[in-house]
Amino acid sequence: MNNETREKLLTISVATLATALYKRGLRNQVIQGVRPLGYKGTNMVGPAFTLRYMPAREDRNQLVEFRNPAHPQRVAIETCPPGHVLVMDSRKDATAASAGDILVTRLMVRGGAGIVSDGGFRDAATIAELDIPAYHTRPSSPTNLTKHEAIEINGPIGCGDAPVFPGDIIVGDADCVIVIPAGIADEVATEAVEMTAYEDFVVEQVKAGQTIIGLYPCTKDEHQTAFAEWRKKNNR
Repeated sequence: MNNETREKLLTISVATLATALYKRGLRNQVIQGVRPLGYKGTNMVGPAFTLRYMPAREDRNQLVEFRNPAHPQRVAIETCPPGHVLVMDSRKDATAASAGDILVTRLMVRGGAGIVSDGGFRDAATIAELDIPAYHTRPSSPTNLTKHEAIEINGPIGCGDAPVFPGDIIVGDADCVIVIPAGIADEVATEAVEMTAYEDFVVEQVKAGQTIIGLYPCTKDEHQTAFAEWRKKNNR
């Protein structure tokens, strides 16, 4: 992805991005239900690399499957490109794990930018301490084979009710995760930087006692003038 866009997205909240996407008619880009494990203090940003699970069938999902070098879950960990975010469609089912700390550690060592599941991770406390952003719904100890069969790598998926296509830009903050269609990521990032600057100005004004009417959203020229002066003063 564009490195300038990456740098911009590192500083923008998912809430602001959600508004920028809504202005473009995109309403369902937030991955619902996921939360960060051990938030690292900066955004997770990277193109999506996907893994899709389907319901497990007992004759196909015994422990011996992990001996198969072509097992899709393992292959996804070993082939996710550096700088990408591995996004897992776990059917919003956290009754079995999507992955555990060993696989997430391997992804981290290979340079992955993060991992997201709309299910759960086992060894969640250990994952929270790793130097890689990770998002899930809740801890889950049972192995994925009990409920999930990893079936497809890097195809279109649904994750937490959001559509995710390979290469879409994934951004996660302290709250949640959003999916930006790849084709509009640059323009959305640029607009969101401007939105963030104005929101920072608004917060300062509100703390000083200013009413939000006419200020947020800006419908009075006096606020636009004051914002321009604020940007100049604060080098924003």
